[in-house]
Amino acid sequence: MTDLVKSVSIENLVNQRAAVLQRLTQALDLLNEAEALAGRAHVGFPRLVIDNGYGCRGTVAVTGSYSADKGEVAASIRRTVDAAGWQYLMSESGLRTFMDAPAREKWDEQIGKGEIPELTAANVRATFGALYESRGEMFERGVLHCFRRLSWDYKTNQPYKFGKRIIVTYLLTYGYPNHRVTDELDDLSRVFHVLDGKPEPDHRQGVSSLIYAAQRARQNEAETPYFSFKWFKNGNGHVTFTRPDLVDRMNKILAKHYPNALADDRRR
Repeated sequence: MTDLVKSVSIENLVNQRAAVLQRLTQALDLLNEAEALAGRAHVGFPRLVIDNGYGCRGTVAVTGSYSADKGEVAASIRRTVDAAGWQYLMSESGLRTFMDAPAREKWDEQIGKGEIPELTAANVRATFGALYESRGEMFERGVLHCFRRLSWDYKTNQPYKFGKRIIVTYLLTYGYPNHRVTDELDDLSRVFHVLDGKPEPDHRQGVSSLIYAAQRARQNEAETPYFSFKWFKNGNGHVTFTRPDLVDRMNKILAKHYPNALADDRRR
């Protein structure tokens, strides 16, 4: 179990989570008692609510209707506490690096909506065990996802493999980075980093940031550790790979899923 999230003691985290929930319940009981005392004394008492924020959207009253809705308040608190715990474990596990874009979006959406299981040792073991077992499959999906999203409208692009260069449309829109396209190139950069055995790149140094920096310097080209790219007045961009060995490794993944297409390439 410790192999799933090596830097974290799962048992300790779960025990601390239980202690947090216990103290929050005690605090709510005291607030409810104080509100009852205030009512009998005919003095004021503030209406307090829980801002679910990170765990799930909305607020829940913890005074006024707390006694009637105690179960709802407790569930809301648990989701808020557990959501941050699940995200922390995902960050520490390193498994997010292997996730393709749809898998990341689904994870973040579930966290944002509070659609999460209780943060127990058994649930952590089941969730991260399944993710760990499927990490290779998730990574290959990421390669395929990048491959399918590329534009094949130009001769330099080969619709059956990654070549030396690709041309992407709408890299810029109205002179500014198109974040949909730059996110796709960031996914491609992440694939290269994983294949090279390097940590996931800092999102703050992504393609969009590089373009903005180059534009401030009145330039129309930039580079990452694995590819250089140049953009033109029509908004399209040329992306040239600088590590052919890693491109070959990506093509081997594609050959696993598109064997007939790459066979055609060899015949040519």
